[in-house]
Amino acid sequence: MLVISRKKGESLLIGDNIEITVVKVDDGSVKLSINAPKNVTILRKELYKEVVEENKNAVASDISLLKNI
Repeated sequence: MLVISRKKGESLLIGDNIEITVVKVDDGSVKLSINAPKNVTILRKELYKEVVEENKNAVASDISLLKNI
């Protein structure tokens, strides 16, 4: 894991085509700008976890339905 300090207006690069810029720092929160190609999926981690859990539940439900056939 990389831990890095940035100030408002400073950026960091991930690979050749993703740039993350600190836009605003205010009262314990940070606003970031992410510039990435359209084919790169960007999700908040808490949303990603919800999607993964919903997918697991859907698969379990499908398996349960198949067992009843």
